[in-house]
Amino acid sequence: MTDEPVRTEQAVVAKRVDSGTADTAEIRELARAAGYDVVGELTQTRTEDPAMHVGEGKAESLAALVAREDAAVVIFDNQLGPYQTYNLGNVLPDGVRLIDRFRLILEIFGQRAHTRKAQLQVELAELRYELPRAEAKASLARRDERPGFMGLGEYDESRERDIKAQIARIRDELEDIEQTEQHRREQRRESGFDLVALAGYTNAGKSTLLRRLAEDLDVDENERLHPDLDSTAESEDRLFTTLGTTTRRADMDERDVLVTDTVGFITDLPHWLVESFKSTLDAVYRADLVLLVVDVSEPIDDIHEKLVTCHDTLYERNEAPIVTVLNKIDKVDDEELSRKRESLSALAPNPVAVSARSGAGIDDLRTRIDGELPDFQHERLVLPMTDDTMSLVSWIHDNANVETVDYGDEVVIEFEARPSVVEQSRAKAGELVPAESA
Repeated sequence: MTDEPVRTEQAVVAKRVDSGTADTAEIRELARAAGYDVVGELTQTRTEDPAMHVGEGKAESLAALVAREDAAVVIFDNQLGPYQTYNLGNVLPDGVRLIDRFRLILEIFGQRAHTRKAQLQVELAELRYELPRAEAKASLARRDERPGFMGLGEYDESRERDIKAQIARIRDELEDIEQTEQHRREQRRESGFDLVALAGYTNAGKSTLLRRLAEDLDVDENERLHPDLDSTAESEDRLFTTLGTTTRRADMDERDVLVTDTVGFITDLPHWLVESFKSTLDAVYRADLVLLVVDVSEPIDDIHEKLVTCHDTLYERNEAPIVTVLNKIDKVDDEELSRKRESLSALAPNPVAVSARSGAGIDDLRTRIDGELPDFQHERLVLPMTDDTMSLVSWIHDNANVETVDYGDEVVIEFEARPSVVEQSRAKAGELVPAESA
């Protein structure tokens, strides 16, 4: 099954910057991710025009370009206000849709939303996008006493209340879903699993890394142990491949580790949009270890900026150690990699360099994961020889690293495990009753 949309509409992208040269590479990728065919672009360097965002002359040039390319959509790599959207719409040919960067992102999110949680987060983001526009209509209508002022549509006073009520309802449902997911995480920990989360910007290679870490996974066995685990994780050169979370069991020698791939960050997201998808990051905030994945082939200034943003987000609520993973080393030479390591040393003092695509450095990453996760505890139990003891020994084998088992009049077992597993084994041992006293 694929998320690739079937839309084939032709689009023109536009971007305004205050200074310098406008870069349209990312907005083209976003448009492609949404399924649009980009047939032209228009850029402008100037301060924002309050009426149409770009200057009046540039707006006329945009309309001419759209007509010439027979485009059905104009995509702005900027945030457009409600009045700018209306004014630009009057300049463009009839029937041409106009969307800004954040409406485009919401379209992509909507296409990727297959779970109830993802669908709710998209709906929440859309409502937060609409709320200030509804408030703007209300404010102007009250001030000017004209319900259809500036063509913004009929003002319905109840719309603001409806949006706010829907936002409250969605928040409540998302909270219920998160409580269920947190219960699952606790069950995983009680079963002896360490939880590792992948974080980072979209297209950094997180999904490819997840597949590499779990490439030898026996999916059938894993699904038997944990029905809520996902058996696949897409890895494509496409933005927003992962909207929700994908969890798989990692291929580790001595530890049972679950790795979760989370939604990728993206540049220049407004606060309301980040907030809408914050519950997706709970898998990061509640992990035992976070792998912060960055694309080391990008320009050093871009990497630095992204690391700063990620740290601001992750350190807000996260208490687990964070290991920076410099991915895509197959795209840089040793000299460039060394130079970027040194330049990023303040933000990433001891990173792990890997190529998720080729597998280079993955063994080093597994070793680092093992070293950063919570220490195992050593335990020695002396148990009566009963049928229930055999069941407990089997359980310990499934959830711990067993060192020795001696069978005699009593069973002596030594093992290492997570503290929670040690506590459970002690509790289970305390419930055993010798056969002769039963």
